[in-house]
Formats: sequence, structure tokens, C-alpha cells
Amino acid sequence: MAFDFATPVERRHPSGNWPSQKWHRYGDGVLPLWVADMDFVSPPAVREALRARVDHGVFGYGLVPDSLRETLCSWSREHYCWEIAPEWQQWLPGVVPALHLASMALTEPGDGVLTVTPIYPPFLKVAERTGRTPQQASMREPAAPGQPWRLDLEALEAAITPRTRLLLWCHPHNPTGRVWDHDELAGLAELVERHDLLVVSDELHCDLLLDDGARHVPLAAAFPTLVERTITLWAPSKTFNLAGLTTACAVIPDPRLRRRFAAAEKGLTPDGNVLGLVAAEAAYAQGDPWRQVLLEVLRDHRRSLVERVARWPGVSMSAPESTYLAWLDLREVGLGESPQQTLLERAGVALSDGADFGHPGFARLNFGTTATQLEEALSRLDGVLAQ
Repeated sequence: MAFDFATPVERRHPSGNWPSQKWHRYGDGVLPLWVADMDFVSPPAVREALRARVDHGVFGYGLVPDSLRETLCSWSREHYCWEIAPEWQQWLPGVVPALHLASMALTEPGDGVLTVTPIYPPFLKVAERTGRTPQQASMREPAAPGQPWRLDLEALEAAITPRTRLLLWCHPHNPTGRVWDHDELAGLAELVERHDLLVVSDELHCDLLLDDGARHVPLAAAFPTLVERTITLWAPSKTFNLAGLTTACAVIPDPRLRRRFAAAEKGLTPDGNVLGLVAAEAAYAQGDPWRQVLLEVLRDHRRSLVERVARWPGVSMSAPESTYLAWLDLREVGLGESPQQTLLERAGVALSDGADFGHPGFARLNFGTTATQLEEALSRLDGVLAQ
């Protein structure tokens, strides 16, 4: 089956219908490459399943179907070589709520919640919003332009205190696109066990590994000693462009952690999104051919972006190993206190501000768009960054 990743979709609808955070936050003349929302039409199987569910016409309170639980078990077995059980799954409306629920369920007020920066901005708000103590450690910057960011275990350990209880982990990493290697993860696992930490492993981008032959290994699968202390978060939202359907899954093998998490959720999140659950099952059951073509498109876009960044003096980027997100170092370009704001004003291209990720002077660029739209945005950036 042919899938269309080339035709731009009008997301600023002239009637004002279907407002989009990505496309409506900035003015009509701005090309948005910021929030992690792709501009591709979702898989045909998902749209067909949604049409059938809409035709039913009744949208009352739903239940997570057993067929969805079994479908996710099959996906995990086939793609990650990890046997999970249906009862491990706690479906809920999004990964960001899951981060906050985990903090509330697994820690006490004042306990330390640790994360590694730069990081997806909601991570940096979890501790504050749940009455815990925020703790951060920086990754090790690339040793030379183009080389990867690395996990700094010494900095991570130095940030741990006797009150540290929870590590919020991102695997693969947003925003740098790193796919952590086994040695880094082994060091992390040893540190987690030695300090008796619990872990929430956000693995939202794990189905978008860009290097040929790459295969995701969940943290809890790679290190079975972590199974009883780890909550793994998955969702179809990034892989299949379903973010607005607000459906995610917390995989919690340990029954005690699962009960604590479920208890914290009561009254704070709504019942399952009936359309989101339908879309998730269709995506995991039938969406892989679409995903394989998407990966080829994203590899081509990554290649174009690497070539373009090489023409921009003072700008550096480690080619992302996963996701459709690129992390640009703009500190040497002289664009002022906020390079993101300068590029918005001078180029009409909206990127995500690195300050929101804990690293001012950087910006995150979303290349999950059509080749036509990406080329237009890069040409605009040329006008500022190629000088």
C-alpha cells in the first residue's frame, strides 16, 4: 500500500475549524517546527477504525478492551523481545499525567525527583507541581561538533541526596535524540539499585529509531533487576501522530507499584478516551507498514538537515539517532539571549526554546513534516544562519 508523506495538509483551516497548537500559536506567516506534532496524515488503518467507531454513534464511558491489551503484548514481544502481561497495563490519558501521577504515588512531599537535562520541559515541572524537591544533572556535551551527547553518571550521582526517591528517565532521549548504549544504561541501572531509586522510563519515541537495524530494548527488559522498581511509559501518539487522542499506557510489572499508581490516578484523570483506545489498537495492530515508510522519510529529512546545518557557521548538531527532533546548539551564532525568538522574528520559523529544556542557547527543531515544508523552513533559516 502506498502512503502519502509528501502532500502538505492544510492545518490552518480557512474556516477556523480544527485549531492546532502547532499551527495556530504563531502568526499565519510563520512555519512551525516546534512542538512534537508531525504534519503527516495518520495511518489508514487508524482512520478506518475511527470512522467505524464514529458511525456507531454512541460515545459513553468506555473500557480498555482485552484486545488492546493483547495487541500491546504482541507489539512488545515482536518489537522489543519483552514479554509483558495484560494486567501490567495501566491505560491513561497521556504520558505527562503519568509522570505527575508517578511522583504523587511513589514519593512523599519533600522527596527528591531527579532528572537529566536537557529534557522534555514537563519533566522539569513534575517535582514543583507535586510538592517534591526538583533535582537535576546535566548530560555531558559532545566532545566535538557532531559527536553525541552522553550520560554523565558522575554528575547524576552527585545530584542524588538521601531524600532522592524517583528518577524520571527518557529513553530514547528527547531532545537530543540519543539512543542510550548498553554501557550507559548498565551504569544507570547500577546507580539506581545502589541508591534504591524508583524509575519512570518515558519510552515514547522508542518506535522511531532512525539507524538501520536499530532495535529498542526497554530499560526494564535490559536489566531485569529493575523490573520491580520501574514504570515504563509507552504511547502511539508520537509514532503514529495521534497526540490529540490522549491515550498512553503505563506498564507496571510490580503489583505493589501498580496498586499505588492506580490509587493515585483515581479522581484525577478521566476514563479512557473511547476514540483514543480504538486508534491505539488499530495503530499497534495494523500500523507497522505505515511506520516503516515514515522511518524512511525521517531518515531522508535527517540527512537533509545534517547537510544544511553544516552550512551554518557556528551552529552544531548531533544527528539524532531517534525521533523527528533535532537539538541545535546556537550559542556561538550571536542571536542574542533567545536564539529561538530571534529566528522567529527574522526567519519566520518557530522552533522550541532550549531554555524550556534547561539549556538556554539551544533550540529544538521538529523535522516531522513534508519535504516541501521542511525545505521552505530551512531556506528561511539560511537567510539568518548561513550569513
